Amino acid sequence: MRTLDLTLPTPEENLACDEALLRRAEQNGSGEVLRFWEPRRYFVVLGLSDSHRTETRPRNCRTRGVPILRRCSGGGAVLQGPGCLNFALILRIRKPGPLENISSTNRFILERHRRALETLLARPVNIQGSTDLALGNLKFSGNSQRRTLNWLLFHGTFLLRFDLSRMESLLAFPSRPPPYRRGRNHSRFLTNLPLLSGQIKKALQEAWDAGEPLRAVPSKEISQLLENRYSRPDWNLRN
Repeated sequence: MRTLDLTLPTPEENLACDEALLRRAEQNGSGEVLRFWEPRRYFVVLGLSDSHRTETRPRNCRTRGVPILRRCSGGGAVLQGPGCLNFALILRIRKPGPLENISSTNRFILERHRRALETLLARPVNIQGSTDLALGNLKFSGNSQRRTLNWLLFHGTFLLRFDLSRMESLLAFPSRPPPYRRGRNHSRFLTNLPLLSGQIKKALQEAWDAGEPLRAVPSKEISQLLENRYSRPDWNLRN
């Protein structure tokens, strides 16, 4: 597996990059990748089927200049910005195997990440709900996936030094909360992980044996996706 540590200038480009890596793998069999990126500005990102009207506070987002974007994978709406570390895994689906369906993929990847982080923290890390990692019942990482015929994209976020107080005014209470949330608002449900981004990058690279850098960035595919999807209101605000 190869590593791509690349933060592009805009949130739209970074979201497009994850999907571009998946598309290139499906089309060309270009190999498995572990990517990292760290947002430079605040933005809301919706899951593929989310409604911006119910999952966000659109008026507050407009007033504060926080764009509402949409990713290609499922899951719920999140606020991102400085203090978040994003990762993306591009993995080949082999059957039979742990990646052959959605639920087994979640278990396989989250368990690997749970073990890696537990080693760093020297304290228990829990898998909560279907796609979350938590300290006790406080979530610090949410994840989602998109699948093609032979490959999958599994991506997520680690909260590290994030200003959690911003979430209440920009995100609505989710329409599909996991049971372990128990009605808690964003500030009481989430926590920052007491680690540096470099520590997590190193731990995940070791966990996935991702030592060799990826040098061939899918720039053409990113530009096409940016033009056709990620920069367009009819994609980001379509429902």
